Amino acid sequence: MIIFAKLQNRGIKRTTGTNFIMMTYSDILFSVEDQVGKIILNRTGEMNCFNARMSAEVQDALINCRNDNTVRAVYLTGAGRTFSAGQDLKEFLKVGLSASHLVKSQYNPIALAIRSIEKPVICGVNGIAAGAGANIVFCCDIVVAARSAVFVEAFTKIGLVPDSGGTFFLPRLVGLHRAASMTMLNEPVTAAQALDWGLVYRVYDDDKLQSEGMELAKKLSAMPTKTIGMTKRLFNSAFSNDLNAQLAMEAELQEFCGNTYDHKEGVKAFLEKRKPVFRGE
Repeated sequence: MIIFAKLQNRGIKRTTGTNFIMMTYSDILFSVEDQVGKIILNRTGEMNCFNARMSAEVQDALINCRNDNTVRAVYLTGAGRTFSAGQDLKEFLKVGLSASHLVKSQYNPIALAIRSIEKPVICGVNGIAAGAGANIVFCCDIVVAARSAVFVEAFTKIGLVPDSGGTFFLPRLVGLHRAASMTMLNEPVTAAQALDWGLVYRVYDDDKLQSEGMELAKKLSAMPTKTIGMTKRLFNSAFSNDLNAQLAMEAELQEFCGNTYDHKEGVKAFLEKRKPVFRGE
């Protein structure tokens, strides 16, 4: 289990209501609605490019989603017409940080947080996803996209290698040759191509994306999310385990899941011919 340091929520205000919690940040919007932690990148004037503040706020929101037992799924998307155009290069040049420090402090923690949260993380790509913005998308469990969405790796345009898990996830998602063409040629991949290549689960009309994305997240949040989290743990381990180790881990976690409330509720509901009411326990 990866442990993350808790960031300080200075100036963060929490508003509560019926099935709704909102925490106020500067560069993202964060709310909890019907057991879904909703994170919206919100630097629309800068195409939702990541700066240090927005990165820290995303990390903090993800940690809150991980630690809050009332959050059973996460929905990540962007405000406006862009998901994220990647790194804010103006800030990068102004601050003068090394590229290595930037990746280690701003992007690696986000990729690790998404993968280590043992809850489903759904991403709604509402427009351009470029550079680190695209690779953060590929870290998520399920991706839905607007028809206008475009994925561009963009790193070789400025003489850099893909980061934020791009070289890890892309070859596994689309194969080595397609990953190479995406990262080396920087050719835009449309939503339709992304669907065909297995990068996204579904494509929706632009005006339907957010409602459909949240509906999917809410559907997952009502499912046996403890066992979904164990499935995610298995998928993470499958990247490095051999078959024997993976089979052993499946057996171990199946034993764990067999003792959960949700398993017992699912069996009971099946026998009683009714819809199960899962609690994520």
